[in-house]
Amino acid sequence: MNRKIPLVIGILAALSIVGVFKFGAKAEKTPESPLPAVYFIAPSNGETVASPVHVVFGLRGMGVAPAGTDKPGTGHHHLLIDRPPLSEDELKENLPADDHIKHFGGGQTETELDLPPGTHTLQLVLGDMNHVPFDPPVMSDVITIEVK
Repeated sequence: MNRKIPLVIGILAALSIVGVFKFGAKAEKTPESPLPAVYFIAPSNGETVASPVHVVFGLRGMGVAPAGTDKPGTGHHHLLIDRPPLSEDELKENLPADDHIKHFGGGQTETELDLPPGTHTLQLVLGDMNHVPFDPPVMSDVITIEVK
């Protein structure tokens, strides 16, 4: 009898056992991906910065598209400056553009802000193609920065 045959059979048996344990064992369920989130890459909460302030937006779990783009899973940024978070009523309407709510309907993911010296608050809100916040809302924590 050829001595290589038992060796080959032994190797195949070992590989099949490894395969059973590796692929046949009950695998842990992969957790669901987190809900979409918008956040500040820069500046950081509590940071002291100079004006103009370079602000960089982050987004996880969705894509960025210009206003008016009807593509599921996308939206565009709105930056709230020195104002309280949106009320329940404001979350149901298209966001106005004013000195305290800046629209980035071109799909921009960063900006420069001319802010006077002092303490300022910033918050990001993702809006749909019509500038309406998503339900549930996709918005960042409010951060506070100091402009020197």
